[in-house]
Formats: sequence, C-alpha cells, structure tokens
Amino acid sequence: MNLRSHSYESYKDSNGEWVDKIPSEWQEKRVKDIFRLVTDKAPVDNDHELLSLYASIGVRPRKDLEARGNKASSTDGYWVVKKGDIVVNKLLAWMGSVGLSEYDGVTSPAYDVLRKTTQALDERYFSYLFRTEIAKQIFKRNSRGIMDMRLRLYFDKLGAITVPVPPFSTQQAIATYIDTKTAQIDRQIDLLGQKATHFGKLKQSLINETVTRGLDKSVPMKDSGVTWIGQVPEHWELKRIKEVCDINKNTLTEKTPPSYEFDYVDIGSVTYGAREYTKERMTFDTAPSRAKRIVQKGDTIISTVRTYLKAIATIDTEVVDLIVSTGFAVISPRKKIADRYCSYLLTSNCIVDEICALSNGVSYPATNATVIGDLFFLIPPLAEQVSIGAYLDEKTAQMDHIVVTISRQIEKLKDLRKALINDVVTGKIKVVSEGHAV
Repeated sequence: MNLRSHSYESYKDSNGEWVDKIPSEWQEKRVKDIFRLVTDKAPVDNDHELLSLYASIGVRPRKDLEARGNKASSTDGYWVVKKGDIVVNKLLAWMGSVGLSEYDGVTSPAYDVLRKTTQALDERYFSYLFRTEIAKQIFKRNSRGIMDMRLRLYFDKLGAITVPVPPFSTQQAIATYIDTKTAQIDRQIDLLGQKATHFGKLKQSLINETVTRGLDKSVPMKDSGVTWIGQVPEHWELKRIKEVCDINKNTLTEKTPPSYEFDYVDIGSVTYGAREYTKERMTFDTAPSRAKRIVQKGDTIISTVRTYLKAIATIDTEVVDLIVSTGFAVISPRKKIADRYCSYLLTSNCIVDEICALSNGVSYPATNATVIGDLFFLIPPLAEQVSIGAYLDEKTAQMDHIVVTISRQIEKLKDLRKALINDVVTGKIKVVSEGHAV
C-alpha cells in the first residue's frame, strides 16, 4: 500500500484535552462509550495463557518473559483477555503502560481489560492514541494517589476521558499507516543498534587482545600457566592482583561525622559496557550503612555481589568525597603499575568473566575481595604499560565516538516515531492511501 500524509481540509474546536482542534469529520466520545471494562474471571484450574504488560514491549505471554518477574502460582480468578483487548496497568498508565493484546489469555487483576463496544472500531488506533505523550499527561491528571509511584488510573476516571474518534475507515487507515511507518523506523533502529553492539564488541575485543598480548605482535610468547589467560609475551611478569594493587585501602568509620557529605555510588548505578556510573549526594547519617568505601582517581570498582550485573568501572577523573557501597572491591594500583593500563586490564573480559565464574550462588552470585585479590595480573614493563594505555585511550575514544553518533541517530528516530504517531492519531496530519484521501 502506498501511504502518504497531508493536512485535513478543515478543522473544528475540540472539547477534549488532546488537541485544540480536530478534523471536522471526527467526533469526540468518552472512553466508556466505546470500550467496556471486562471483569470476566478465569475458572479454577484453568490453563489459559498468562499475559503480562510492559510499557516498552506491550502485552506478551509471561512464559516468554519469565526473567522479568515472578511467575504466578495460580491464575484462578484472573481477568480473561481476548485478542484485540486493550490492557491498562492502573498503576503505571501515566508512564505508558497500556498495550493491545494479540493473544487470548488471562492477566492479573492489577490490570484493567478494555473491550470495544462495537465492531466499527479499530482498537489499533486507540492503542496508539493511549500511548502518546499527551495521553500520559492526561492519564496522570486523572489518576488518584498521594505521590507519582502510587498513582492509579481507575476506570471511572479513564472512562470519563473524552477522546477523538475518527470515522472507522480513517481509524483503519491511520492504524495501518502507523504500523507501516513504525515498522520501517523500528527496522532502522534495530540495524543501528546492531551496529552499535558490533562496535562495543570490537572495542572489548581490542582491549582484551591488547592487555594480554601487547602492541608488538612479533615478540616471543610463553604459556602463562593460567588457563583463562593463555599465551603472553615472554618478557611480561605474572603476579596476583593483591601483590601489585591495594584493595579497599580507605574506608569510612563510625567516627565519621554525621554531617559529612559525599557522592555515593551503589551497585545498580554502574553501567559496565560504557564503564560509567551515576552518583547521589548524601550525608553520612542518612546514607545506607553499606556506604563505606572511599574511592579516588585511578581506582577501579568491581562488584562483589550480584556479579552477573558486571558493575565494574574505573574512576577516570579527579573526585572529592566519592564513596561506594561495600558491595564493591576498590582496586588501587601501586607504584610501577600505570593507572590506565590497570584500568583496561581490570575491566577486560578475561578478568570480568573469571570473577563471574568464581562467584557463588544462583539467584544472587557473589564473590569477595580475597578471591579478586588472588586473580593473576599481567605486568609488562612500565613504559609498555603506559604505551598500551595511551593506545587504547585513542582507539576506544574513536569507537566510543562512533557509538555516541549512532545513539544520537537512534534517539532522533525514536523522537520521529513519537511525533509521527502523535500527529496522525490527533488529526494534525491526514493519511492518504493509494492516491485518494481517506
């Protein structure tokens, strides 16, 4: 289908909250006039498909998303969902947690299930409408609760909201247009994401190769004697981390004044792939009891709990009063160990993967500073360490720049996607199909 977009011929004032004006041929109706609230309970010992709703991906079978949450022990009494129903998370509707179900199944009573009251209604159009940025604002204003995270959009409020209702054929054309255009945009986003992932892997591969093989590929090699390291340059030394680095060198004590202010980093605040971290300003008397490790420029922080998260980063800039959780081991290079080389080695896959492999536990694998201290550390001559660090700084910066550029392109496409959906479902632009106005 050849799809294009134009403005509508004429507009009229809107009585709703969505836009000031809507196309003249459009109507406005309350949600409860076009959708009914479904409260059909699933029978005892049913075998219906359990469905879950997520703002980012919509309605999906829980079996495909088991890692995202706990499975229900029973679905007796859950709401029955049919293909074409719109599912609304009452608690998170204002954050876009609304989705069109493409499956028959059941879902938690924490959700509302909306079913169209007439066949002359394209639920796809309203699914797109209900997930626009303006919809989030409207849903938030109509939600009840004392704070954002306790807001709930009940059907008595949702049902009373007036929405734009195009003619049925227009709804269909709009939904098909958005399906087509967003699929094209999503393909571009996916390809760019794959490209960014490729450069991320290429960067990590370069780091791994360089910190274990060096810059001169012609030097004689020797067996390191360590399975996960393999061959190394013959003139390199091999020692344990604890022999060349200090671990948890400085720690806050109970004598720290309650008014002492600092920037705090916890496990969940570190992004391994980007080697980035976020921090929160706190005082000693209001901080978590685990806020103890003092960190300085050149230190590498390595998570010892939930090691699968790979919360590992190096402090590359000058910091003042930076404290991290006791869930980190803080590694500080001693003399004759170049900071940048140390950073790249400690955050390389060979070290990170070994830490994960040596962790104990299934749900929350963990290790400790002693285990990390016993890991082997490759030691080239100091001048070579400096050269490796400088080389990797230059090469990884080039790759990081490419990834940043790709990320910006992805964000622009996401913004375009949002704007396109918003403009079409609110009547700012008109879908034209096969050369004829809808």
